[in-house]
Amino acid sequence: MNTIEIRTSPRTTSALASLRVAVLMGGASGEREISLLSGRSVTAALERCVQAKSLGSVRAIEIAPSGAWILDGEARDGARALADCADVDVFFLALHGGAGEDGTLQGLLAASGRRHTGSGVAASAICMDKAATRGLAQSIGIRVAPGRAISSRALESGPAAELERARALAVGESGWVVKPRRGGSSVNTHLVADARELAPAIERVLASGDDALVEARILGVEVSCGVLHPPGAVARALPAIEIQPDRERFFDYEQKYSTSGAREICPAPSLSPEQERRVREAALALHGVCGCGGYSRSDFIVPAAGDVVLLEINTLPGLTPRSLLPQEAAVVGISYDELCLWIVESALSGERA
Repeated sequence: MNTIEIRTSPRTTSALASLRVAVLMGGASGEREISLLSGRSVTAALERCVQAKSLGSVRAIEIAPSGAWILDGEARDGARALADCADVDVFFLALHGGAGEDGTLQGLLAASGRRHTGSGVAASAICMDKAATRGLAQSIGIRVAPGRAISSRALESGPAAELERARALAVGESGWVVKPRRGGSSVNTHLVADARELAPAIERVLASGDDALVEARILGVEVSCGVLHPPGAVARALPAIEIQPDRERFFDYEQKYSTSGAREICPAPSLSPEQERRVREAALALHGVCGCGGYSRSDFIVPAAGDVVLLEINTLPGLTPRSLLPQEAAVVGISYDELCLWIVESALSGERA
């Protein structure tokens, strides 16, 4: 396993010691509550860094469901809020999904010449769109499940044909997975075993205002693999973490975030060394081809035979105490506080796709 080096240089350490950071959290997506948990955890970690004199200052800023930024108890639009945050050196993005992760917020910050953590506009937009990510993955030889995106217009103009194409995607008797094309945290994601339930599942996703992505369900071991990409250095993959949901369940919202949810084990005990290597190589390749910056986390299914299968790539993966990326980092000796400070440091390079 490649060593993950996150120590700062003396020059960077000096810069961080006076750096002023604002943690952005909340937003309007279905992942709002998880974003608030991530943001509060990150803020607490960076406050400890301030106390240790390794960071200048940190403040927390909540973005309301309306899109307004809450500063000093007052709601302000993004442009005014940015002007009122002129002293902030780096915005730490602890948002998940929606305008916080799809490139919208990244575009606002970039247009204002403000530094932020994570990927830039292009990579954020690509990775939020699961259909686009599937295409890029296939272009570099990474396997995806048979699938197709279905829009409301397509379903209305030819419902019988669209449903027949969706039914034909199934591999054997495993059924289908129906999910939002641009969603996260498994919100509004459905496992469908009975073909009669396929149309209602598609309609539930479409009712949310997003396209539905229908994929064949691939059976195997579910894993996730984070990537850390230090500025000016080679990206490194963290150890894969195995996800073991309750029997007959999948890694849905409750299994992800409930204290009684799925077991998460790192390193992944069910993977052979060769399978682990292939997962890490795929995560690195996806990070690169999508143009991700700083860090990312890719999710896969590893079938009993054949290549690993991509589920999705996350440019702003969760940073709650239970989240996968911090667990992977801990296995290679990177504490939660170190990880959060390193993410801040990674924003200083200004390199964004």
